[in-house]
Amino acid sequence: MAKGSKLDRLLRVRTLQLGLVRAEEARAQQRFASESTLKGRIAQLAEGVAPSAAPTQGFSFVAAAHFRDRLQQSAEAAEGRLRAAEQVVARAAEATREARRDQNAIEKLIARADAEAAVKAIRALEAAPAARKIRHDPC
Repeated sequence: MAKGSKLDRLLRVRTLQLGLVRAEEARAQQRFASESTLKGRIAQLAEGVAPSAAPTQGFSFVAAAHFRDRLQQSAEAAEGRLRAAEQVVARAAEATREARRDQNAIEKLIARADAEAAVKAIRALEAAPAARKIRHDPC
């Protein structure tokens, strides 16, 4: 019984760890989605500031060029953050797979222990002497 309770305790711990790892993976995916959205928004802003053929004053060219340069820097930084977030998502997915593998291993050990206990009980019943009950008084 001590082995069974130890396996149950291990299963609870592994299940808790799996839940924590899944939560971390969800947060990583959320960060990745956020960075992806930010990168798309920066690209939209850059398209809005792109040079046009409309006649404008020289000062607005300078301001637009400055703004485009800043957007380009932001886009490069967003691309770096997006790559980093993608790597974090990949690591989190691998950690989730490992945690699930650990939990499955404990579940298999518990199933094996249950099967061994059942076989042991069957063998004990087979080895037990046949107990014949007298159903009624002799006639």
